[in-house]
Amino acid sequence: MERFFGDLDRYLFHHGTHYELYNKMGAHIREENGVRGVHFVLWAPNARAVCVLSDGNGWTPWRDIMQKMDDAIWELFVPGMCEGVKYKYLIVRADGSEVEKTDPFMFRSELRPSNAAVVENIESYEWGDGDWRKVKAKENFLEKPMSVYEVHLGSWKKDLEKWWDEDKFLDYRRLAHELCEYVQYMGYTHVELMGICEYPLDASWGYQVTGYFCPTARYGSPADFMYFVDYMHKNGIGVILDWVPAHFPKDEFGLAEFDGTPLYEYSDPLRAEYPEWGTKAFDLGKKEVSNFLIASAFFWVEKYHIDALRVDAVAAMLYNSFGRQEWRPNMYGGNENLESFEFFKHLNSVLRQRTSAFLIAEDSSIIAGITKPVSQGGLGFGLKWNMGWMNDTLTYIKKDPVFRKYHHWLMTHTLEYIFDENYILVLSHDEVVYGKGSMWRKIPGNRLDKFGGLKTCYTMMMGHPGKKLLFMGQDFAQENEWNFRESLDWHLCDDEGHRDVMNCYRTLLHIYKERPVLHNDTGKNTFEWIQSGDVDRSIFSFIRRNPWNYNNALIFVCNFTPIDRWNMGVGAPLAGVYKRIFSTYPDGNPLEITAEETLCDGRPYRLTFDLRPFESAIFEVPYVESTPEELAKEKKVRAAAKREHKQATGGSDHIPQIEPHPEQLKGGKKQKAAKS
Repeated sequence: MERFFGDLDRYLFHHGTHYELYNKMGAHIREENGVRGVHFVLWAPNARAVCVLSDGNGWTPWRDIMQKMDDAIWELFVPGMCEGVKYKYLIVRADGSEVEKTDPFMFRSELRPSNAAVVENIESYEWGDGDWRKVKAKENFLEKPMSVYEVHLGSWKKDLEKWWDEDKFLDYRRLAHELCEYVQYMGYTHVELMGICEYPLDASWGYQVTGYFCPTARYGSPADFMYFVDYMHKNGIGVILDWVPAHFPKDEFGLAEFDGTPLYEYSDPLRAEYPEWGTKAFDLGKKEVSNFLIASAFFWVEKYHIDALRVDAVAAMLYNSFGRQEWRPNMYGGNENLESFEFFKHLNSVLRQRTSAFLIAEDSSIIAGITKPVSQGGLGFGLKWNMGWMNDTLTYIKKDPVFRKYHHWLMTHTLEYIFDENYILVLSHDEVVYGKGSMWRKIPGNRLDKFGGLKTCYTMMMGHPGKKLLFMGQDFAQENEWNFRESLDWHLCDDEGHRDVMNCYRTLLHIYKERPVLHNDTGKNTFEWIQSGDVDRSIFSFIRRNPWNYNNALIFVCNFTPIDRWNMGVGAPLAGVYKRIFSTYPDGNPLEITAEETLCDGRPYRLTFDLRPFESAIFEVPYVESTPEELAKEKKVRAAAKREHKQATGGSDHIPQIEPHPEQLKGGKKQKAAKS
């Protein structure tokens, strides 16, 4: 038999640097000596013998016996075997017992509850997203708008015509069209998919993975999922996958005790498991295990054109003490998992060097530098979930408006640290399940209060620095908490109140995409409080701006109480006419207000208007042409902002040129005359 996994492959694998390991491990259709068949490669160093069970040999043991090529790698070429054949490995473990295992590198799986791997050619799909990939290769994602729609494909919608099918899942291709249409209509820039890597238990939502190189068969084939990603890209939508390198389930057919020994997991009983989840912990101290996961990340980026991977349970990986009553200190006596630190530094470095993709950390740790470049001592993630903002915001909105003034700081203190990392603000699936209630139910009061409070919460979120993520259903105020077995309650969109919330969030998404000051959020000078201490009225007002002047700036005013505020005064930075471009009230038609030259909120000008119960409004600061003296000053500010931006983005010194919005240009000459 011709050796397929060569000397260079073995060297790279055992050193943890075989980034295209998926091209050699597993089952690959190829030709040897003029004969077409399937070549199998398996890592099982402690197995005494291995054979392939398959449709092709009638699932008869020891007909297709693998050969141990060195002290760790097993190989076998089966002539005549073709695509579509189901197979497993039969392994004689170190103690002489036998166990059937699925292929850790399988590209396709049977539909659960069956769990055999399926021989698959994943090279035949013809991609059409070349233009998308060229653009992404040149741009810096931190400079672009990013509003993410988090989706569980199995419960987004159901195919009610499948009366005979308990699952009633839509397939990847139908999902591509229907989900893309909705995402485009709403104005999201990305979808984030829960539970795509194959997994056996529906109730795990895809976070107990058995197929790290395999899209789940619940919604179709690998080619179908490629079509999904391709279609999204061709329609301008990015695709993010949830990825779980922390742990894996104990199912006998999976990775646990793979060759009769703790191979992928730690052998140390104090590190081997996460008791809270009942799962095994990956031993990242082994180069081969680290390489397995790094290759998985590259696989989804290279073979499925995924734009980013959201890494689940980062804090669990970074702390040896996470979820454990007893834990093993590291070599320095601390509770940090040093292997995980090195794993993330390695993966983030090579991924950013070789591709345009990046990792997003779902991280609740207090460790600094999660998104700082590795070259500057950080872990190198592209973005970090802002769990603090999420918890503080949800704590605040659940309070009765009468008592919110005693918790005002929850909505302001995030600005003390928001620019320390590259954050994404998240209202995710975790917050609307297991008795926590939907976003709509979290807000106290009657129906009008709930709708109004939710719209103002979303407005505050959209104005707050950071990328955005919202879980499906919350954009139209889903009333029931999420149930992975059932479809979203789309019929609610026929209700006036729910439709109003949807239209509100849709408008906010489009404003966010169209206004660079809202997604240019890597510098501290892009945000200013107007009034952060209006405690008694529970009103927050602030400015989003470019760092060098107030042109293109937007003023946000958010009322978190069911009380009218007549003749509301808000400080303004410039003279001129301010246009209200958004209100959470459906009848909030554009309102033009001329700023009064009187001191307000420490500002030289005042805007006076009426603010209704739970109303949030956005005002456009008038466009004013700078004088030569101001231009000279702005040049210095631009240079400082450029340095700050370069540090925050890991090397990019390009700050997007913020051009005047067309609506602002209409009054440009008037503002120039008014100023003179």
